[in-house]
Amino acid sequence: MGADGSARTASVDSYERHIITENIVDPSVASLRDRYEAFAHVVRDSLSQRWISTKTTYTRANPKRVYYLSMEFLIGRMLANNVTNLMLNEAVQKVVGKEQLDWAGLLEEEPDAGLGNGGLGRLAACFLDSMATMQLPAMGYGLRYEYGMFKQTFRDGWQLELPDNWLQYRDPWEVPRPQEKVEVKLNCTYEVREGGLRAITGKPSVLIGVPYDRPVIGYGGKTVNTLRLWAATAVDYFDFQVFSHGEFVGAVAETLEAMSLTRVLYPDDSTSMGQGLRFVQEYFLVACSLADLIRRFRRTNSDWSMLPEKVAIQMNDTHPALSVPELMRILLDDAHLGWDQAWDLTQRTLGYTNHTLLPEALEKWPLAWFEALLPRHLEIIFEINRRLLDSVRVRYPGDNGRIQRVSLIEEDAGKHVRMANLAIVGSHSTNGVAAIHSELLRKLTVKDLAELFPERFSNKTNGVTPRRWLLQANPSLARWISAAIGDSWITNLDQLSRLRPLADEAGRREGFRQAKHAAKVRFANWLKSVSDLRVDPETIFDCQVKRIHEYKRQLLNALRIVVLYNRLRSNPNITTPPRTFIFAGKAAPAYRLAKLIIKFIHDLADTVDSDPAMQGRLKVLFLPEYDVSLAEVLIPASDVSNQISTAGYEASGTSNMKFMMNGALTLGTRDGATIEMAQEAGESNFFLFGLTAEQVANSRGWYDPRWHYNNEPETRAALDLIRSGHFNRAEPGLFMPLYDTLLTNGDHYMHLADLRSYLEADERLCRLYANPQEWARKAILNIAGSGKFSSDRTIAEYAEQIWHVQPCPIPIG
Repeated sequence: MGADGSARTASVDSYERHIITENIVDPSVASLRDRYEAFAHVVRDSLSQRWISTKTTYTRANPKRVYYLSMEFLIGRMLANNVTNLMLNEAVQKVVGKEQLDWAGLLEEEPDAGLGNGGLGRLAACFLDSMATMQLPAMGYGLRYEYGMFKQTFRDGWQLELPDNWLQYRDPWEVPRPQEKVEVKLNCTYEVREGGLRAITGKPSVLIGVPYDRPVIGYGGKTVNTLRLWAATAVDYFDFQVFSHGEFVGAVAETLEAMSLTRVLYPDDSTSMGQGLRFVQEYFLVACSLADLIRRFRRTNSDWSMLPEKVAIQMNDTHPALSVPELMRILLDDAHLGWDQAWDLTQRTLGYTNHTLLPEALEKWPLAWFEALLPRHLEIIFEINRRLLDSVRVRYPGDNGRIQRVSLIEEDAGKHVRMANLAIVGSHSTNGVAAIHSELLRKLTVKDLAELFPERFSNKTNGVTPRRWLLQANPSLARWISAAIGDSWITNLDQLSRLRPLADEAGRREGFRQAKHAAKVRFANWLKSVSDLRVDPETIFDCQVKRIHEYKRQLLNALRIVVLYNRLRSNPNITTPPRTFIFAGKAAPAYRLAKLIIKFIHDLADTVDSDPAMQGRLKVLFLPEYDVSLAEVLIPASDVSNQISTAGYEASGTSNMKFMMNGALTLGTRDGATIEMAQEAGESNFFLFGLTAEQVANSRGWYDPRWHYNNEPETRAALDLIRSGHFNRAEPGLFMPLYDTLLTNGDHYMHLADLRSYLEADERLCRLYANPQEWARKAILNIAGSGKFSSDRTIAEYAEQIWHVQPCPIPIG
């Protein structure tokens, strides 16, 4: 244990002991996986006492606690991160050296935890890191998915989805707590009929939620909070009579169905059955988590009126919105409180974070599902809605349109419960995640509710943890920063502003360039070691890595590359810096157009690669299986970050922040948090282009993409080349749906409206890159301006303005 109370011990003896006692193998013949597990247990030994101390301190001090409910926690690999946050690097390197271990290979043995998919889950993981680092009494709640979303591979350029069995080996970081299981009651059960499972309504059943705890280590190892993940199983039940008749599946039907509940992250929501499973997953998360936290609250608090003084529940998007009727049910039916008191306590306890402006992402669940599965919750929702609409009628007499819009029940096309409305009405706080997002949320998306409850709405711009995304992911840059300004930036990222005056020093700029080059070489070597792909670190690494969606406009980026390709074909003598365009990201399995965009980028890459005139000038890559571990090596190596969503569609973004603090320059639209990033670093240090959100909205009625086709020669040439089959000679007509999306079907996300401006910004970027010193100066200014985008700042705002929670330091000793 360190003098400051952190855990800083790791020894060769304990490493060898774990190989022998945990894996029962001779250390001399241990596999790399055996060595990884032993090393992970050594690190877990180092944190275990602080983990226990954190829990006992919270129990004794009885502080107000934060409970963060999220369907996703994209935590990535834990070994390197835990070593970093425990400040065990020196001790670990001693063991690695003495045992002659392959540290990089050891780290590759750990799979990325399949607990999330994109920005929502990664944000939740960053928030947990910040809460622990800031010594806030907090706990994350999620689901223990046995399989992640899917493992992405490519065949002939097409995305293939394989099972992501990330738990095929035991996970050394999780601790099962079966003694703390909870019961979840549903108003239905299941039986096996003709080889399938059929729901039987009106026959109640019970699911069991078994918690698995994972440590969340604050930097320095002083506080070790907990991420609690729920796995579903059934009550101990075995129908011997059925089994004795030879029907084993029937004998364990309830157990099989229960376990399937948490088997997969994001079941296929293109089917009603997949949507229904998602609905039950969301309720299971809420029911387990609320039962657990209420149980903990009641151990030290007998007065129900103290609930909001001791508990803050944050709903990460609409997925946990069932917390509203579930908490009401507990207070009404279990605590036997009156409606008014229960409603007051519920609202003061719950907070809601909205993450989207896309209507299709604002969840709505069929009333029929509530009637079948959760009839008591539906009764509560109806009563909440009745009281809400009565108050609206008093305040806005005769305004039937407003009543229809604010109602928790959507009447059109079959009745549905509007989960975003439910979350807003049932909580004391609703926040957006970037300034423009919060403004559009209030003025457009939920305008009527914002006018009803203006005091509840606020903005909390997202952030990312600098421990993982700079200190751990980019050691060469982290050393350069610490040599320049000290290492206090690790827990106070505002300190990066001290780099601003240093951007004018030639020696500092050269140091930055060396750090960037080291990161690019590291990425190139890593890519070579895990694939047959090769990249040249001397080229510009121009990256767009994120979920594949039309509004994120990977297709716009591809059009840019087609134009650049056409220019080189027309004039091979033009001067242009050598560039490597790198894409990565997954498309939802049922999202056909997104998968076609992936295929197009692959075929574009093949076409460019096969053209001798492009060698050493243009290269295009689409990297498979984008996850946290890939991001940790790619983002530090990137020169250019493409953040090119249609303005008004991206809530915030967080990859944009990671690129910025790692010294990449942003080529982007005025959308999400990119607007605030440009304000912090100065717009002259960004390459901004395209329509604003207001211009996008105002041009909806008259926008015609054919104008751009008819009046912009390079736009027309690029589209004609796609239509001609140039990139798909063996599959005629394959990419016509892309052509039709852009021209025939109206170009909803306005790719062509922004293409010319995008190309002009790209030209400015290339001119700047020709001046390495000036490029480095702007990159340093970007790093200096990234301090605001630490998740520590975001969490400090949540803690002060929404949760009203204070740090609870853990005593040393």
